[in-house]
Amino acid sequence: MTQAGEEMHALVERLYPLCRSITGDGVRATLDIVGEYIPLQVHEVPTGTQVLDWTVPQEWNIRDAYVADSAGNRVVDFAASSLHVLGYSVPVPPTTMPLEELRGHLHTLPEQPSWVPYRTSYYKPEWGFCLAQETLDALPDGEYEVCVDSTLADGHLTYAEHVVPGQVPDEVIVSCHVCHPSLANDNLAGIAVATFLARALADTNPYYTYRFIFAPGTVGAITWLARNQERVEQIKHGLVLACAGDSGQLTYKQSRRGDAEIDRVLQHVLTASERPHSVTEFTPYGYDERQYCSPGFNLGVGSLSRTPYSQYPEYHTSADNPDFVLPEAMADTLAVCREAFAVLDRNRRYLNLSPYGEPQLGRRGLYDALGGRSDTKQAQMAMLWVLNLSDGEHSLLDVAERSGLAFDAVAVAADALHAAGLIKA
Repeated sequence: MTQAGEEMHALVERLYPLCRSITGDGVRATLDIVGEYIPLQVHEVPTGTQVLDWTVPQEWNIRDAYVADSAGNRVVDFAASSLHVLGYSVPVPPTTMPLEELRGHLHTLPEQPSWVPYRTSYYKPEWGFCLAQETLDALPDGEYEVCVDSTLADGHLTYAEHVVPGQVPDEVIVSCHVCHPSLANDNLAGIAVATFLARALADTNPYYTYRFIFAPGTVGAITWLARNQERVEQIKHGLVLACAGDSGQLTYKQSRRGDAEIDRVLQHVLTASERPHSVTEFTPYGYDERQYCSPGFNLGVGSLSRTPYSQYPEYHTSADNPDFVLPEAMADTLAVCREAFAVLDRNRRYLNLSPYGEPQLGRRGLYDALGGRSDTKQAQMAMLWVLNLSDGEHSLLDVAERSGLAFDAVAVAADALHAAGLIKA
């Protein structure tokens, strides 16, 4: 996983300088880069399109923005960081104003004076700049030139999909948001893990079909749902990825259902692996799990992160940079996703074809197959548990949870029993 971690971190570094928002060329440039790693189907949805209770907004693009002192020195410069401008700022031609008037358009973090905050105004016409408090404190009174070279015009909302075909058309969705500017953990780490997860799954001939959704937060996920309502019945499981690269322990947020299969699988995988972790109940606030779990859809979609949103000081600030995310942390998040999906893919219900008494395993060569194995007792117990609970009602995950055995041991036992004709799916 070390190599994958380094490659994911390199992808984060490539994407970091781009100015992303809920629409615009920054999203397209991001998807172009992701498209170098996995093939993407890109969708453009026109401004004004009704998507459930929302409307696709005007497209925002920006070329330059600055605050310059009387000598022409840029004291706040969009070219230095995309965080320096209030997201979705309306155009402002070069205009001179006193500092006192300008202050109403400046955003800082007094509690973290050296960091630049991330702020937006998507649906209210506004303009502004974000800067470090210490920069603001150093500005002398006087006249300053401000300029926001942006456009708000009819255009499109852009999102993309990547599909890993499975043995069945039933789907697992993996969703991440692509709308934040230069924020490495909250945004880019999730994109990187999703991209490399898609590549890994392509080599496994998965049982389920896996659909990866790269969309702007909230309105992007709502747009995807509005355009895919006929597909909802095919979605059996789902996972939202965010904040996937910091040094904190893994956190799984359950789906609205609370007992969806994805909820049980993540709980089982995290517990069985003995990783430090926490599992939290669903709340209707957070990332796009709240869209997939809205009551009309009520999909079994949870959210996997490391330190949850807003619970680390660097959240939505310039301190959330590529140095803040760790290759080994992203590799660990990727590994958990792969382990969880391996359980999902193999979790079946079976029916014991010889349910009256214990079938004779020895004459079928099943005991002989265990000879010499270091885990003979566990493998034998796994077979007995699978036989006992294969009543068409219990899944292999049920067997693993009740027996306390590793899911992999249970799945291997089921494969052996199925091959011997003792159980059927």
